[in-house]
Amino acid sequence: MFPRLKECADRYREIEALLQDPEVLGQPARMQALMRESGALRGRAESYAAWASLEERKRAATEMLGDADMRELAEEELAEVEGALDVMVGAMKRQVADEDPHRGRDVMVEIRAGTGGDEATLFAGDLLKLYTRFAEAHGLKLEILDSTATDVGGFKEVILSVAGADAWDLLRYESGGHRVQRVPSTESQGRIHTSAATVAVLPEADEVELEIDEADLRIDTFRSSGPGGQSVNKTSSAIRITHVPTGTVVQCQDEKSQHKNKSKALRMLRARLADAEASARKAETDSTRRTLIGSGDRSQRIRTYNWPQNRVTDHRIKSSYSLEQVLLGQLDVVVNDLRERDLEEKLAALGEGAS
Repeated sequence: MFPRLKECADRYREIEALLQDPEVLGQPARMQALMRESGALRGRAESYAAWASLEERKRAATEMLGDADMRELAEEELAEVEGALDVMVGAMKRQVADEDPHRGRDVMVEIRAGTGGDEATLFAGDLLKLYTRFAEAHGLKLEILDSTATDVGGFKEVILSVAGADAWDLLRYESGGHRVQRVPSTESQGRIHTSAATVAVLPEADEVELEIDEADLRIDTFRSSGPGGQSVNKTSSAIRITHVPTGTVVQCQDEKSQHKNKSKALRMLRARLADAEASARKAETDSTRRTLIGSGDRSQRIRTYNWPQNRVTDHRIKSSYSLEQVLLGQLDVVVNDLRERDLEEKLAALGEGAS
């Protein structure tokens, strides 16, 4: 456990030195990646330094016990230090359990309508509004990278970029299947319909972390279109990029500029490739993590939004919340409950691994 925190402290000092290196200062992309990593490591590095200081005080006080004149003072010091160490060790266990390599990253949020026809696309639009309000309430910057709207005012698909230091921590638990139960506006007999949408939250990857070989890409251009396939652009500014080795396809048509659409599409591609790589590593090294709350399995139904009962139920923690408040973007209580349960499970797994 603590060797891992020592590694974090050593890496933190290494990064702080690199950030003073003139060669690194001339590489903006690398600087940004190092600063984000430094921010993610700072808390653990400071905790390890505080723990090491307490251990040194404990060692010194223990040596003083052999001196009759200093024994009483040494015993007082030991009692104080051991009490502080108990608190510190508990905090450090939580830090180890809560370690997340994506902390501090910007994210992409992909919302796709599932089963339910037009009603599913309307629900996808509701989720877009929900996350927009939630992001704005936390000072996060939200940008639509690509979208496919429908004639009824919904979305078949919408892809967002959410930027900010807390973006991953606030949105990481949203990946999965979201189900809605309500009476559609087109339903004349008042029957409740069930529709669905899926959400994927992907941490963005930097260019320095994941380089894409242009030779591996097939880039096609086409005219962007609006709801119902109606053409809204007379020039071929929309971009579709295929990563040939993996078959991953992304496209962007929201901008009138072909260059801007290509830039956004490459960001989307980089995020998907990095996510696929991380998922493969996780499957190989940590099979238990798939059973935990933060698994991000998009096939898992995580939440039901029940309009008639004004209730949102998160199935992972079997807790219910006010639908009205959630739709207003007030997701904090849900996120906090998920984070605490996830941490409890990680601590339990950490304890099992240590036994």
